[in-house]
Amino acid sequence: MSTSDASVDPPARVEHVCALPHIPEAVCAVRRRARTVLVQWRVPSLTVDHALLVISELTTNAIVHALPPAVLRLSLPETCDGRALLIEVADAGPGPRRRPPRDRPHPAEHEENGRGTDIVAALSARHGVSRHPERATRWAVLHMGA
Repeated sequence: MSTSDASVDPPARVEHVCALPHIPEAVCAVRRRARTVLVQWRVPSLTVDHALLVISELTTNAIVHALPPAVLRLSLPETCDGRALLIEVADAGPGPRRRPPRDRPHPAEHEENGRGTDIVAALSARHGVSRHPERATRWAVLHMGA
């Protein structure tokens, strides 16, 4: 059979799925695993660096603010303007809310927490949240430059 034959199946979607243990130490291990996968996929190094920051923010959010189980999914969907990296972190929805002190509704300039969404927005072409009755998926798309 010729490779130009229209009946040939398209290539399988490139995808990696990783369960997220519900402990803070998991973020570092997941980041290392993701780096290995992205390098194997020959993702450009700048995109890898940006992806690891986004993965850190999304996985930390799932571990700290959501209920388990959580899972990280990386994929390389074809887009109309070239390849992109899709990062998704699904969890079982929000955990019990922790209220900030009434006199400080936003993080102070010197605080390390509270800026994850800004980081994801700055590094991704698009990002968002898909909510379903018993789960939420936070996602980000990064374009893969040379």
